[in-house]
Amino acid sequence: MTGKEVMTGDLNSFHHIVVMGVAGCGKSTIGAALAERLGAEFLDGDSLHPQANIDKMASGTPLNDDDRAPWLAEIGRRFPASDSSLVIACSALKRSYRDIIRSADPSVVFVHLHGTRELLNARMNSRPGHFMPASLLDSQLATLEPLQSDEGGVVVNIAQSVEDIVDDVTSSLSGKGPFLVDLKAAPFNLDDAAVEWVEATIGSMTLEEKIGQLFINHNNDYSPAYLDGVLENFHVGGMRYRPGPSSAVQEHIRYAQSKTRIPLLIASNPEMGGAGSCDDGTFVSTHLQAGSHPDKNIARQMGQVAGVETAALGCNWAFAPIVDIHYNWRNTVISTRAFGNTPDIVVERAKEYFDGISESPTVCAMKHFPGDGIDERDQHVVTSYNTLGYDEWNKSYGHVYREMIGHGVQSIMVGHIGAPEVSRHFRPGLADSEVLPATLAPELLQDLLRGELGFNGLILTDASLMVGLTQAMKRRDLVPATIAAGCDMFLFFRNPEEDFGYMLDGYKSGVITEGRLQDALRRILGLKASLGLHLASRESLVPAAEALAVIGSEAHRAIAAEVADKTVTLVKDTAGNLPISPHTHPRIRLYGISGGADFTRADPLAYLDTVREELEAAGFEVSVFKTAEQREAAGEAGMNFMRVLSEEATGDYAERYDAAFVFANVKGFAQEASIRIKWSSPMAAEIPWYATEVPTVFVSLNQPNHLIDVPMVKTVIHAHAAAREAIRATIQKIQGTSEFQGTFNQNVFCDSFDTRL
Repeated sequence: MTGKEVMTGDLNSFHHIVVMGVAGCGKSTIGAALAERLGAEFLDGDSLHPQANIDKMASGTPLNDDDRAPWLAEIGRRFPASDSSLVIACSALKRSYRDIIRSADPSVVFVHLHGTRELLNARMNSRPGHFMPASLLDSQLATLEPLQSDEGGVVVNIAQSVEDIVDDVTSSLSGKGPFLVDLKAAPFNLDDAAVEWVEATIGSMTLEEKIGQLFINHNNDYSPAYLDGVLENFHVGGMRYRPGPSSAVQEHIRYAQSKTRIPLLIASNPEMGGAGSCDDGTFVSTHLQAGSHPDKNIARQMGQVAGVETAALGCNWAFAPIVDIHYNWRNTVISTRAFGNTPDIVVERAKEYFDGISESPTVCAMKHFPGDGIDERDQHVVTSYNTLGYDEWNKSYGHVYREMIGHGVQSIMVGHIGAPEVSRHFRPGLADSEVLPATLAPELLQDLLRGELGFNGLILTDASLMVGLTQAMKRRDLVPATIAAGCDMFLFFRNPEEDFGYMLDGYKSGVITEGRLQDALRRILGLKASLGLHLASRESLVPAAEALAVIGSEAHRAIAAEVADKTVTLVKDTAGNLPISPHTHPRIRLYGISGGADFTRADPLAYLDTVREELEAAGFEVSVFKTAEQREAAGEAGMNFMRVLSEEATGDYAERYDAAFVFANVKGFAQEASIRIKWSSPMAAEIPWYATEVPTVFVSLNQPNHLIDVPMVKTVIHAHAAAREAIRATIQKIQGTSEFQGTFNQNVFCDSFDTRL
């Protein structure tokens, strides 16, 4: 921790201060120096202990809460009884103790002197004769409950000189701490005129408009009436929309920008190029695909296409690149959404993507701080955890964030991901029950991201509907707590009226301080000004309809085809099955594996028609396997999995088919904590039992970890995508008419010996 962290409360007006912390942290020394600096009276709280308490501590017996209650009440009483500013040194280790003090004077702010156990122990051993022996240090650390997000206070590192500590505290109390935004510095780099616009705009806002700027709405409706309601009632600072046809999306954005007083940040999820931002956008590659070839330019091309196509829609904010590291092969939420499994590949490709998309008028929000890829679970459905120790985190995820911040990334999306050991580095003694997702953790957002990493840009939450956040506390509390903890924008309402009210109430009650609100607003408007939105006319914020010609253009499809050709990867061919051509193996039994329908409601096996078409175009005779459910839906009576299995798995299988191709497009997302192949039935007929009968090729069109479920298959290809370009390139390479060029990392073998056979 480099300095201090501002918690909640109007720190500019506080004159009643408790300097708190465990024994040995220097409460008396710092308290006296702080009082002198502020021109306040100083009182050592230990002098207010009754003699019985002093005798008990001197004997080596910890005080209990009954012993402390009258002492704490007396400390609290001293503040309203004082006619001047007052600083009192008091351990105040528990929240309940601080509540007793605050009950007498709600204006009290707490200065928590934080240090490592080693430093504290050394200091205690150097002061013989004090009535608090060093042996009680561990007891105090176990008792310590760090300041919570709704408590007024600052946290200061004691591994500094007394003068530096007092400097940090006084800068916090004056609202001039090192974590406040500098709009003239990177990544905003605003000139005087732009800064003046930011300040003047904030000054012109009503309170409701200020609160509204903190929100990014998810537009679930394209109608003008819907947008009118969102903008007039909630004054949102940004929007993300539900993808649709590019023409409809662009007109939707155009209307939104025309109706708002302050230009909107319009976000999209261009993680794969233009795809995902509109229905007809170009799929270039996944992040993993862009990391699966020596050519780093693939990532740049993905960013370039993403920038051009989303800018044509009127978007100006990309929720990308993803800078997670795929350490755990069981993690399927980022398995295709991470550039790789090492910090170096992630940094290299993320910079390329950023440089490519930055050629368009777009800013980026890299995600998901403090880093996904350690836990196998999905934060959409449960809080997940990055369990690395502080030093390990620094060398891996910390390295990635330092590099990208230095490279100019403008905003960071915070995941609902806890980092217990990293949090404890800044909050020693933090109990398991007190570990919060980063979106609610001041020590991760302020001490680490703002402090140690020096990030000056905008921080936004990940989607607030994710259970990784909502399981942490009641929604009325968590909505303002995210801003109080250090986030600047809140992603998505659950219920607009309720969430807006919760945020407004959080400000009125002091959970969100005036200083924290002003700082967030400066970052939000500063990001808009960095895009030049404050200078643009309403008509020019969204391009003309003719600009949509670039979306899904032939040039972009050609890039996609080139990327597919480079990245289709042969993971293994241990039986030497390849090549397989219509001349050597004309009759193909084709199996499709989807994992079932998901929230998109799209046909999960629609891609199989493309596979069949491409195989037949290549000259193969294709027979598509149908499950019992599919055959029953087609009108066949008496279907069940045993009947299908008995018909499929016959001794003449090799006489009917020359080879078997299995194309898997398992995509589950935000509905399961982890994803594996789910077969259509028990002992399903599509499971590759036939790998011993005919040459069998398994092709993954999405997840890279399927070998754990099909280790019996000797030929495995990762094609990365269900796009026609990828499927066509795969079939060419199976035939030997094109060489495999893609690379893979060792996660594909899922830490099991049999997957390599």
